[in-house]
Amino acid sequence: MRPVPGAAPITVQFVANTSDTLPWSFKPQQREVRVVPGEAALAFYTAYNKSDKPVVGCATYNITPAKAGIYFNKIQCFCFDQQRLRPGEEVDMPVLFYIDPVFAEDPQMLGVSNIVLSYTFFPAKN
Repeated sequence: MRPVPGAAPITVQFVANTSDTLPWSFKPQQREVRVVPGEAALAFYTAYNKSDKPVVGCATYNITPAKAGIYFNKIQCFCFDQQRLRPGEEVDMPVLFYIDPVFAEDPQMLGVSNIVLSYTFFPAKN
């Protein structure tokens, strides 16, 4: 994957939420990164199990604006699998992503310079 020459940079902002029923703290390690379409970027979130029991969580994600979602590609993500944290365990969770180079050619994306990647963790169902 190669960055699109001359493409405008996009700011990708990171948001983290947890369900009220999940005893974790969950937050992005960085607030945002700037990328150009075609450029891979790596970001990290941190999760901490505040309980005295092992807990398994499952993450869902959302891209805003929604029309940019078709161009947001995750190569590696903690959201692909359930995450099990031992009591008191803290882990770093990576997400490796890129914005499809076609983003730069799509007239519907004109004016889109910010994308928000938001995750919410829920307790995994047995």
